[in-house]
Amino acid sequence: MGDNYISYREDNGSINISEDVISGVVRAAITEVEGVSGVSTTAGAELAELIGLKTLPKGVKVRFEDQKIIVDTIIMVNYGNNVVSVAKNVQEAVRSVIQASTGFDAEVNVHVSGISFDR
Repeated sequence: MGDNYISYREDNGSINISEDVISGVVRAAITEVEGVSGVSTTAGAELAELIGLKTLPKGVKVRFEDQKIIVDTIIMVNYGNNVVSVAKNVQEAVRSVIQASTGFDAEVNVHVSGISFDR
């Protein structure tokens, strides 16, 4: 289970959501967007996994600031698709799923790391 939680305190108690949970929901939403070949990873995450450190959610970073969830995603786009259009669709899909599942607003930064070609 993740060590980092997004916490929101109200008069009648607090709500704590693991960043791993939000990352999983975000990755699922991204894979549903047409033109995305997958969520990418960084070399640092692969290296950490090889030497036995905690595996990071690949391609998705989540943090909570000023009552807003901030998400950074790294994606690969299928060849032949408009990269900007796919990135905007990912932004909207992620923003929508976070709003629906947590009730919080989201800022979504999409980083396109490459193009995926059919074999």
